Amino acid sequence: MESELSRKRAPRRGAYVIPSLFTMANVFCGYFALMETFKAGQLALVDPNGAALAFDAAAKAIGFAVLFDGLDGRIARLMGTESPFGKELDSLADTITFGIAPAFLAFGWGVRAVLPDPATLLVHRLGEVGWLVSFLFVICSAARLARFNIQSSPLSSHPEHFEHKHFVGLPTPAAAGLVAAIVHANYGYPVPEWLWTPFWLLMLLATSFLMVSTWRYYSFKDLDLRRQQKFVVVIGVGAIVGLIWFYSHVVLLLIATTYVLSGVVVKLSHALRRGRHEAPAPERKAPRPGHEPF
Repeated sequence: MESELSRKRAPRRGAYVIPSLFTMANVFCGYFALMETFKAGQLALVDPNGAALAFDAAAKAIGFAVLFDGLDGRIARLMGTESPFGKELDSLADTITFGIAPAFLAFGWGVRAVLPDPATLLVHRLGEVGWLVSFLFVICSAARLARFNIQSSPLSSHPEHFEHKHFVGLPTPAAAGLVAAIVHANYGYPVPEWLWTPFWLLMLLATSFLMVSTWRYYSFKDLDLRRQQKFVVVIGVGAIVGLIWFYSHVVLLLIATTYVLSGVVVKLSHALRRGRHEAPAPERKAPRPGHEPF
């Protein structure tokens, strides 16, 4: 009886602080990314190399924030310290780090630092479009987080529990990670020609759409860290960590792009399968008069 009570004993009050520390680290990375992007904007015309270092530092901060965001929830579940306060704090932190910070970085790196000065009318309009697209990124990330909170609530008519294997829509950390991976892959240096800016804005638009879509993305939440993993899995994780350590510019971009495109591939494959099943059967021709079958 005493052993059962000890197992069901609630965790200590101080244990609830540990997941929140990772959430605070998430907020710090987002704020650091904002400050570095602002610093890079000031250095863009005076010191291009210093601006590139600042842009790259902002991208790295968002990358570390993705890591901290993945750890705080898992640690809370492992320790049994999940709480409504922690969920709300994590959602607000994600709005800053994976909504505002990557949008600010995307505008500063792919629009403001690229467009020539003095600007022509076309370039000026392109800058305005970049401002609107980056703002749309923030709106879609906030809407994505709000929808997840509603679907995760037990009062929802269609609850999306934490045990589900798939997210509905592209997660905001993945969208922010794609922006950061592209900046980091170029070592923080903006593209030399402003003609690439429309393609950059189209990528941001597509990413914003994927966040508010209903397309499915694998959540990795069925991976239980408390269970003993296969030796092959341990080797694979170690290999990925080593590749990121030595070839982060290429590997992180490859990982981010693959994950973002995975939802698109799954959606297209389901659409093709549905089209095959719903294809009408060929109509049988009526027999001609005098040629009735026996």
